[in-house]
Amino acid sequence: MTPALIVALPFLGAVLPALLIRLGRTPAAVGTALPTLAALALLLSAAPAVLAGGSITTRLDWLPALGLGADFRLDGLGLLFAGLILGIGLLIILYARFYLAPRDPMGRFYSYLLMFQGAMLGIVLSDNLLLLLVFWELTSLSSFLLIGYWSHLPEGRQGARMALAVTGGGGLAMIAGMLILGSIAGTHDLSQILTQREAIQASPLYLPALLLILAGAFTKSAQFPFHFWLPHAMAAPTPVSAYLHSATMVKAGIFLMARLWPVLSGTPEWFWIVTTTGLVTMVLAAAIAMFKDDLKALLAFSTVSHLGLITMLLGFGTKAAATVAVFHILNHATFKAALFMVAGIVDHSAHTRDLRRLGGLRHLMPLTFAIALLAALSMAGIPPLNGFLSKELMLEEAAHTAWLTPWAMGALATLGAAISVGYSFRLLAQGFLGPRRTDYPHTPHDPGPGLWAAPGLLALLVVLIGLLPMASAAWLVDSAASAVTGQPVAVKIGHWHGTGAPALWMSLAAIGGGLFLLGLYRPLRAAWDHAPRPEAKRLFDAATDVLVRLSRHITDGLHDGAFGRSVALAVLAIAAAALWAFLGKGHTPGTRATLPADPVTVTIWAVMLAAALATPVLHRKRLVALILTGVTGLLIAPLFMLFSAPDLALTQVSVEVVTVLLMLLALHFLPKETPAESRPARRLRDAAVAAIAGLGIGALAWSMLTREAAFPPISAFHLAQSKPGAGGTNAVNTIIVDFRGYDTFGEIIVLGIAALVIFALAQALLRSPAVTQRLRAWPRARESGDRHPMMLVVATRLLLPMAMLVGIYIYLRGHNLPGGGFVAGLVFAIAYLMQYMASGYDWTHARQRYDHHALIGAGVLTALLAGTGAWAFGLPFLTSGYTYVHLWPLEEFELASAAIFDLGVFLCVLGAVLLALASLSRLALKTGEPVNLRAYDTEESP
Repeated sequence: MTPALIVALPFLGAVLPALLIRLGRTPAAVGTALPTLAALALLLSAAPAVLAGGSITTRLDWLPALGLGADFRLDGLGLLFAGLILGIGLLIILYARFYLAPRDPMGRFYSYLLMFQGAMLGIVLSDNLLLLLVFWELTSLSSFLLIGYWSHLPEGRQGARMALAVTGGGGLAMIAGMLILGSIAGTHDLSQILTQREAIQASPLYLPALLLILAGAFTKSAQFPFHFWLPHAMAAPTPVSAYLHSATMVKAGIFLMARLWPVLSGTPEWFWIVTTTGLVTMVLAAAIAMFKDDLKALLAFSTVSHLGLITMLLGFGTKAAATVAVFHILNHATFKAALFMVAGIVDHSAHTRDLRRLGGLRHLMPLTFAIALLAALSMAGIPPLNGFLSKELMLEEAAHTAWLTPWAMGALATLGAAISVGYSFRLLAQGFLGPRRTDYPHTPHDPGPGLWAAPGLLALLVVLIGLLPMASAAWLVDSAASAVTGQPVAVKIGHWHGTGAPALWMSLAAIGGGLFLLGLYRPLRAAWDHAPRPEAKRLFDAATDVLVRLSRHITDGLHDGAFGRSVALAVLAIAAAALWAFLGKGHTPGTRATLPADPVTVTIWAVMLAAALATPVLHRKRLVALILTGVTGLLIAPLFMLFSAPDLALTQVSVEVVTVLLMLLALHFLPKETPAESRPARRLRDAAVAAIAGLGIGALAWSMLTREAAFPPISAFHLAQSKPGAGGTNAVNTIIVDFRGYDTFGEIIVLGIAALVIFALAQALLRSPAVTQRLRAWPRARESGDRHPMMLVVATRLLLPMAMLVGIYIYLRGHNLPGGGFVAGLVFAIAYLMQYMASGYDWTHARQRYDHHALIGAGVLTALLAGTGAWAFGLPFLTSGYTYVHLWPLEEFELASAAIFDLGVFLCVLGAVLLALASLSRLALKTGEPVNLRAYDTEESP
């Protein structure tokens, strides 16, 4: 359970900061750190086994028929990434506590951060392609919330939308690629897929799968030409930027390429696509970073450049290059997180990040300067820091890789490294060196330990890994690289590789070239500013505008606002497709004999037919139409009884009663008659379309019912397994709570959402002054002087306990006899509805003990706990267990875990109905309806 629990802890802990913020900012930060620390502790406890060459797996069946399992695996690569996510996450939590302003809603920020952290852990620890896709999309959604956290800033909203559009679009492409990959391998299990290199690369679908998967990886990791979204995400608070750039979001695409490296790499397609994309991104982004004045923008483009470096190494396809890529992932995380935090400190202290307004900060912020110096020199690849080690190894690999020409790769890699030296030294020179200025927006000073502790620790790691690579990081890198390449790779990590190594001279050329570029910065900047070049953001905005206009044009053409026209087109299209299918093969009548029709059944059928035909004719009279609809619904119940379906009959009657009562309340806000809007010709057209659809459905039902099934119906399985498989003799109930419990779980969630939507709409209406004014002016006609008669009040008081007793009885017997949680919830709801009708909403609501929202939430959580509890016994989700208990003096009775799930259904149904009632009743009160002071009409307030 260790990998699954590591992923689950941040999600479970996301509620803590939202609750603890009421106690203060520090308790909220502590509440955020606790699940992260617990997950890190679990990870460290599993680390020895992983570093020894093993892996730890957790396998939970979710939907095995679809190949979807909650499967997690912790290996060397997962250990590296999970360690970065959790370790740097802890430092970000500390840093954010002192960075965010008092006006910023810190509880919400920390909740978003934990959700994002959990999504990233899910990506790196998933051992199932479909599960990985779920977490992949969760990172896009949660990063959208983090990037747009300062929603009052236009740039924050735009950056969040851009990130979601680009990474979400790439994610859709990746979903297709992953499904193709799973189809080639015949499984969605990553562990098995990684063993099928030959079969995957020999498949004709290899190239489409590769292109689609790389589209997802490149967009997430901001590779050219998708590099433009990442710098615009800098509108997020600096803690978010530091986290996204160092250990999370943008590393997800790198992780995916590393995870699938064993089966996708080694082909010419992989080499040319991945290597070229990485190389272009590395050089281009470095050049852009060289001329950025905003500290965070410079660091953002430097991140893109270093991600391009890692992508390029993975594209080489050699095991040594893959090992170097893994090493640079670790090094980049340490110095880049530190630099972003330094940028935040400078902005926090000087009130600007513009390099043109900075300079001389080393005099005023010596501690911050020391941290920035170590991190920036590491980013530049200056010995003896950790960035130098991986840069040297990268240059060595580039020198031995042929791309276009034998020397082109080495030359361009050296150019990219030189520009990296240039922007790193520019950051130091224009930000911290030089004389002290007198025109800072705010006098800078070193912050307290709350802000410098986290980047200081990372700077210490930069030095330790650089000085003692074999003792501090080599074991972790070897383990992660072995998980990528499939076997240990002998790569010497050291500062000196001899004068015969090309990397030595390439590194010297990069350092010298970087200093040369810095010396020529002014003329180069002038040339850069005047050079014509495409602006990625402008192109993105233009493309988005074109797509929006095109979509609006198509939508307006197809959907002109006439609902009847749209429905008619849809129904006719469906009918045409059905007719085409019917005429495609010769029709033969069915051979099954029909049942005899008794007079009662014929009478019910005739009344239903009359009501159904009368409804469209009399639909303008709303009350009459509602009564006719209710009659039609209620008459279905005896037909269910006729065909031995008492459960459905009970449910139908209960649902129809509740629906009619709620609709009656809703009709209070509508005129008695619907205005005539359709011309006779249009009504004739609608009647013809409805007749075609109705007759077609009837013909289909007749064809199915009069034919023998081509395969055994699933109902036979449900009937046979109801008792031995689910422990109940009521097959309908066992289907709902066991065999198709997942469907039921989704349905009660939808029911709860529907009630919440009604509540939200009512809230919006009540907050609108115009709507409130219209409600108060609504004409009220009291048809009786006795709105809440004493007789009705007394009757409902007597019926309430009886109805509740009946509801409890129906709930308890549901597993073996007609009944269950759904019907019981409706019976309770009807009993409460009668109380509202008898004594009025406000009088009854004042005596309410439990919040309707809480009932819905409790129902969903109860059903979820009942489903997940099966995992504790090694059973699939929502599998029920049962046993028989004999307690004297009672007879032997059954205890089934399905009753807990049914309780969740009961609570959700009851809460949803009552919340809908309460929402409509609150609108009624706004119309000026008097409020009873007593249960009956003896006293009332205006």
